[in-house]
Amino acid sequence: MSTTTAWLLVALSAVVTAAIKAAGPLALGGRELPAWCTAVIAAMPAALLSALVVTSALADGTHWHVGPDTAGVAVAGIALWRGVSVVAGVLIAAGVTALLRAVA
Repeated sequence: MSTTTAWLLVALSAVVTAAIKAAGPLALGGRELPAWCTAVIAAMPAALLSALVVTSALADGTHWHVGPDTAGVAVAGIALWRGVSVVAGVLIAAGVTALLRAVA
């Protein structure tokens, strides 16, 4: 992909994002959202973050794979779920990944 194509893609993404953000207030016209809609919107950041983490942990360029980095993320996820700090979670992920890469 050329530099020009990449910048055109970034600009198009910005325009589409602005259009989507403007569509909500225009469609609602100052009315309140229903409670079920607010609940769905509140759950979106967690779902999007999960999708990014899964894609990052399982994707290697154009192929899906499970490797040392996937195991590192899984172990760190369990540690974070058990209550360790984020810094400790990152260190655990890096340590497990490095250990498995050294062994393999």
